[in-house]
Amino acid sequence: MRKIALLFLLTAVLFKAQTFAQNIVSNGPLKVSDNKRFLVHENGKPFYWLGDTAWELFHRLNREEAEKYLKNRAEKGFTVIQAVALAELDGIRDPNPYGEVPLENNDPTKPREAYFKHVDYIIDRAAELGLYVALLPTWGDKLAKEGWGEGPEIFNAENAKTYGKWIGNRYKDRKNIIWVLMGDRNPRNEADVNVWRAMATGIEEGVGGPDKALMTAHPQPNGMADGGSGKWFHQDSWFDFNMFQTGHCRENPVYDRIQVAYNRTPIKPTIDGEPIYEDHPVCFNSKELGLSSAYDCRIAAYLDVFAGAFGNTYGCHDVWQMYAPGRKSINGASIPWYDAINLPAAGQMQYLRKLIESRPMLDRVPDQSLVTQSGEIYDRIQATRGKDYAFVYSVKGKAFTVNLGKIAGANLTAFWYDPRTGKSKEAGTFANKGQQAFTPPTSGYGQDWVLVLDDASKKYAKL
Repeated sequence: MRKIALLFLLTAVLFKAQTFAQNIVSNGPLKVSDNKRFLVHENGKPFYWLGDTAWELFHRLNREEAEKYLKNRAEKGFTVIQAVALAELDGIRDPNPYGEVPLENNDPTKPREAYFKHVDYIIDRAAELGLYVALLPTWGDKLAKEGWGEGPEIFNAENAKTYGKWIGNRYKDRKNIIWVLMGDRNPRNEADVNVWRAMATGIEEGVGGPDKALMTAHPQPNGMADGGSGKWFHQDSWFDFNMFQTGHCRENPVYDRIQVAYNRTPIKPTIDGEPIYEDHPVCFNSKELGLSSAYDCRIAAYLDVFAGAFGNTYGCHDVWQMYAPGRKSINGASIPWYDAINLPAAGQMQYLRKLIESRPMLDRVPDQSLVTQSGEIYDRIQATRGKDYAFVYSVKGKAFTVNLGKIAGANLTAFWYDPRTGKSKEAGTFANKGQQAFTPPTSGYGQDWVLVLDDASKKYAKL
């Protein structure tokens, strides 16, 4: 019986991976939705971005290790892997596991075929597993190391365009590529802005036109109050969606940051591309603040998405750098990446994706008028809704009151959704008018809950 159960489990996992892979083949590459708030497949099917920051994937893992990592992420429901071609951790001079460096004499106009064949392999394997790759052509320290980062500083506007055209042309036929510029660096001045614009122009030329490259930029946390990377590029035609980094502190009002970008014109989708990581020194101060937890990751994810983001990114401090015994540890990483890929939040992120995909995705909007109170961070109540459903997230299981009548339906069904387990508890049926108080099943630190309200006539799944 045990062998039969194991065989059934392996078959289910394989079927899931094949289904995800089929999505890329049958639904095509990604584009911005008609309402400019979300990403969709080429055929119009909604896409949920569940990203993982694997910045050092191409640089530090061999093919067998990359296989282990990618399979784990596909099985956990991730849809996007965020990785860097010219990586942060001395990625130009320190060879990959096969002894290859990416550039000849650190010259971005002379990429080395042997190194990029390994990148090719990982990108193609990701596609086979149904994973998109948010590809950073370079980490930002190759333009400006500014106090940290190995560099060296090798880019100017001319060679950035050349390199952009080369790498765009190399991956123009891959359907699972999303382009991400900047790499954890804000432009210092207009000259830096022009370098990134030149690289974007090169990529567009390389892939065969602006309509064939879905592109954004990954900034530093300072400047996030100004609308993420849109602070510099929102009006640029190549810039398709806004990306933030809200960093690794607990007290960030991520919902306010999302709202700034959400309200910009012209309308463009927005996402937090680097929120607080699991197992990260909080504010880089583990001695006084400890390490971040799965709860910290859930808070950032649900607040981001309910505030208007079209998906969420997860990250783990030990995984982004692919830490392993014998490697230099960055900021106190201590768990080998092959163990850290199974930390709790990595498995819990799929429940948010499951929730959002369970209802019509493309008419969802943030709407704090659903609730009578909002609060701040650990007392936060964050609300979002579609035409005939609503989700309300209570960070600490705090009771709240809902203003009914905001969605369609004479009567509403309600249930509580547990972000820790993806399971639900019935919460009753109500007339869709007036106000209604709700008290989550549990409360306190780590006891976050989502209230789901549905137009009863729709008979949506209870999850």
